[in-house]
Amino acid sequence: MMNRKTFLQKTTAAAGIFLFPSLLADDIVMTVTGPIRPADMKFTLEHEHVLADFIGAKGYSRDRYNADEVFARALPFLKDVKQRGCVTFIDCSPAYLGRDVLLFKRLAEATGLNFITNTGYYGAVGEKFLPPQVYTETSEQIAARWIDEFKNGIEGTGIKPGFIKTSVDNAPLTEAQRKVVDSAALTHLATGLTIAIHTGNGEAAKEELAILKARGVSPQARIWVHSQNEPDKAYHLEAARSKSWVAFDGVNPDTVKANVENLQVMKAHKLLDQVLVSQDSGWYNVGEPNGGNYKDYNCIFTQFIPALKANGFTVAEIDKIFVANPARAFAIRVRKL
Repeated sequence: MMNRKTFLQKTTAAAGIFLFPSLLADDIVMTVTGPIRPADMKFTLEHEHVLADFIGAKGYSRDRYNADEVFARALPFLKDVKQRGCVTFIDCSPAYLGRDVLLFKRLAEATGLNFITNTGYYGAVGEKFLPPQVYTETSEQIAARWIDEFKNGIEGTGIKPGFIKTSVDNAPLTEAQRKVVDSAALTHLATGLTIAIHTGNGEAAKEELAILKARGVSPQARIWVHSQNEPDKAYHLEAARSKSWVAFDGVNPDTVKANVENLQVMKAHKLLDQVLVSQDSGWYNVGEPNGGNYKDYNCIFTQFIPALKANGFTVAEIDKIFVANPARAFAIRVRKL
């Protein structure tokens, strides 16, 4: 059996990672400007967005927006959150829904943020954003596309993904949604990329883990995206106890109290080690003048962290949530059962 060190040496070599030879024996995180060590992530917003085009896969085209305009619109917001202490910014817009890796690289270079993008397909919202090949190809063929993006770069740019992003609606999952989760499992086994799954409800989250388990993938490889949308906290606890990542990534001024309560429950059960928190903010909306109502990334700094402190969370616990946990979650590492 290939051990972790050998896997990373082979995988990073296949992916063309030669800038930092000292990283080959250690875990890495892949940004749009190259690999870094997990410890270099520091304060991380693990689920945010720059760009969104909601037209669907059939109509998706970069000709629908001006990248220079998006860059100019997003840049001040990213500079602002960098000044507030954010070091790593993870963009969760997948292919056919707003992933523009050249734009992300420009923003990373202009701000100094570690910027991470993804591979994968988005199966939720009635499969509106799934490309046609999902319905004709096998899981193995789909996974081969995503593995190629990790090895050779996305769309000829040489820019590599740092995780897998997919999504599903409520349980029971459709055949296509099950296929993209299965494809993510295969991609994880070949690359070590973490699997972030936008998830409709708690039963869907359980179904995802069953699909991963059938491929021998540990729950540790899965991030349950938007877990806050499941009101039954027993699902959160069950997932965290299995060592899955549980992401409360909808923090905004209207949800501060509810998300503090979510974290209080996790803390009471000694499960903060499995928690991720972010805002799902930003969103230059293609088709709206100047991108519409672009939401800043500041709520965690201006409202949420003060609320955590007011409710007894220590600096060490806050650092665990925003520094230590993302570094563990996004380290490139095969996680098997």
